[in-house]
Amino acid sequence: MAEPDYTVLEHTAGDGYLWRYRRYAAQGSPRAEVVFVHGIQSHSGWYEHSCVRLSQEGYNVSFLDRRGAGMNEKERGDAPGFRRLLDDIAEYLTALPRSVPRGHTVGRLPLFLAGISWGGKLAAALECRHPGLIDGLILLCPGFFAKVRPTLGQRLKILLFRFFRPRKQFPVPLSDPELFTATPSWIEFLRNDPKRLLHASARLLVESVRLDGYLRFVPKYVHVPVLLLLAEQDRIIHNGRTRAFVERFATRDKRVIEYPGAHHTLEFEPNPELWLADLLQWMEKHLPIAASPAA
Repeated sequence: MAEPDYTVLEHTAGDGYLWRYRRYAAQGSPRAEVVFVHGIQSHSGWYEHSCVRLSQEGYNVSFLDRRGAGMNEKERGDAPGFRRLLDDIAEYLTALPRSVPRGHTVGRLPLFLAGISWGGKLAAALECRHPGLIDGLILLCPGFFAKVRPTLGQRLKILLFRFFRPRKQFPVPLSDPELFTATPSWIEFLRNDPKRLLHASARLLVESVRLDGYLRFVPKYVHVPVLLLLAEQDRIIHNGRTRAFVERFATRDKRVIEYPGAHHTLEFEPNPELWLADLLQWMEKHLPIAASPAA
C-alpha cells in the first residue's frame, strides 16, 4: 500500500476541542500556504487530488476537518455556534508557521484561504470577525444562497429542538449524491463514504441560518483579492445570487469563472485539471515576486 501524500495532525481550539486535519507539504521551496475549509457534508478526504496537485506546485496545503465532521468524531454533527467555527479557523491561521525559505526577501509566506460550498460562508465571514489574517480568498461554489433547504415543517421542528434538545440530530437535506456530481464513480464514492455527514444537530442547523444573517454585513470587510469558481449545472447553490453578492465585496480585485456543464463539487468533475489550472494561475498572479522559489 502506497504511503499517503499527507500527514494527519491535530490542533487544540481555544475551548479545548481537539480537531484533526490533513497537511500536504510543498514539494521544493514553499511558495505560499493554502488552507481549505469544507462544506456541511464533506471532509478533507474528498479533495486529495487537488491538495496533492497544489503541493506538487510548491504550496503548503492544510485541509481542516471541521469539529464534529470528517476525522473529528467527537460531538459529531454539532458545533456550539458559528462564531466558534470562525474562531477555530482564525486560531489555526494565527498559529500556522509561515517562515520563508532561504533566498526569499519577503517576511512571510502568503496565505490563501479556500472555502468550499458551506465552508465558503465561513471563509468569507472570517474577514469580518478576524480581518487581516489572509492574503487572498478562494470561493468554490460557496453556499451563500442554497437551493436545497429543509421543509417549513422541518425548520420549525429544528427551531423547537434548538431550545430544548440542541444536540438532537436531523438529516442534512443533501442526501442525494447526484446533487454533488454527475460522475458515476464519484456518485458511488459518496454513497459509500462513512465520513460523509448525513445528520447535524439542531443548533448547528440554526447556527447556519444565523451565519446567513451575519453574512449580510460581510461584503464591506472583504478587501483581499477574491477568486470565485462556479459550476453551471449547480443544483445546490444559486449562481446568479452568488455572483451578485461577491460583486458587493469591497475589494476591486475579483475574478469569477463559471464552468460550463460542471456540477457542484468541482473536484468530482471528469477533468478537475481545468479548474485547478485556473486556481494555480490566479495564485501565481497574486504571489509576491520574492515568494517564487529561489533560483
